Amino acid sequence: MKATKRYGMVIDLTKCIGCHSCELSCKLENKVPLSVWRMWVKEGIKGHYPNVTKVYLPLLCNHCDNPTCVTVCPVKASIKREDGIVIVDPHRCIGCRYCMAACPYGMRHINPLIGIVQKCDFCLHRVSEGEKPACVLSCPNGAMIFGDLNDRFSEISKFIATHRVTVIKEDTGNIPFCLLYTS
Repeated sequence: MKATKRYGMVIDLTKCIGCHSCELSCKLENKVPLSVWRMWVKEGIKGHYPNVTKVYLPLLCNHCDNPTCVTVCPVKASIKREDGIVIVDPHRCIGCRYCMAACPYGMRHINPLIGIVQKCDFCLHRVSEGEKPACVLSCPNGAMIFGDLNDRFSEISKFIATHRVTVIKEDTGNIPFCLLYTS
């Protein structure tokens, strides 16, 4: 019996240059309206003057193992698939925003054109065809590593085996599978 796939992503912050290619490719690939984002790159400053550097943090749905967004949805439109990808069923969503309030990462939005909640789904239409998400393909430095965490020979599994990774807001209990490497 073949093991079930478990998709995840590592973002290597040592390679992110803040070019915003991931944001734009996501927007184009998923036809995201101008006023909202499925993912974005947060910019900040690290250090103290005169030793400061600009840092970048791509933010997207963490596709948590224990997602609170799924548990609060009154119509069961938020779903965690067997492969770990968390999706919103557009045919069930009523736009109540409970899942938006429950997400500790703020990674959901209301699509102003159709009135339902949307979010990153790792470009499910691409992943279903064996392709990588648009954000991963567009990154010029290879800062985003996507793949099957259950496949020990996958690029993501090899990276995690040799690097110390962390997550944002670990204390929430959501168990995110969007991991960060900071060196």
